Amino acid sequence: MNGLYLDLMKRALMNSIYKDPNIAEGWPPEFDEERRANGLDWPRDAHTMIGLKRLDNIQTCAEQVIRDGIPGDFIETGVWRGGACIFMRAILKAYQVTDRFVWVADSFAGLPTPNVEKYPDDEGDQLSTIDFLAVSLETVQGNFRAYGLLDQQVKFLKGWFRDTLPLAPVERLALLRLDGDMYESTTDALVNLYPKLSPGGYCIIDDYGTFYSCRKAVHDYREAHRIDEPVQEIDSDGVFWQKRAPVQ
Repeated sequence: MNGLYLDLMKRALMNSIYKDPNIAEGWPPEFDEERRANGLDWPRDAHTMIGLKRLDNIQTCAEQVIRDGIPGDFIETGVWRGGACIFMRAILKAYQVTDRFVWVADSFAGLPTPNVEKYPDDEGDQLSTIDFLAVSLETVQGNFRAYGLLDQQVKFLKGWFRDTLPLAPVERLALLRLDGDMYESTTDALVNLYPKLSPGGYCIIDDYGTFYSCRKAVHDYREAHRIDEPVQEIDSDGVFWQKRAPVQ
């Protein structure tokens, strides 16, 4: 029954059931099953835009750390409408895991204005001007509630990552998912959270294939800390790796 429940959750979170249209420029507005599955559109109503392959990746990684007993919570940094985190909580529910939290980290006000002096790779980034990407905390909480998954195992971290992540009361992580788009946001998440990722846990990077600044932040952090675990492709946008050892 777990498989049936989680498959239904994925279809509901992507809204491939009711086929809401795309509203992103550059793609036709009509619902397209393949684009939705690959996370290549901006759905009008769905609770996630990451697509089926990246949801499948979350499930694979989460189920593996549960099976292997890898200690730690799950977190996503940059949650939009909360769909990926809702799915993480659904996985814990399906497997009756009660000793892990899902951390939901976001400004809940969109993306930051680029700090070009400190992070020159973010120069020209316009994501902070897109209102569609700003989803309030109350809306995300309401989305969790709609699935019956807003409970004491869900923790919210509201604010810019540079302010919240250094002080976040997260002890250990088994699943770390970054969806911050920018060099600054990606770096803030890696610096403050990757050392808390348990060996055997997974680091997932959304936007790696889309935004050079995100990809550069990942490469710079891995090089600085001599991380050589193979980076595996999920789809045209996302990648992940399994952590073998503490950072150096």
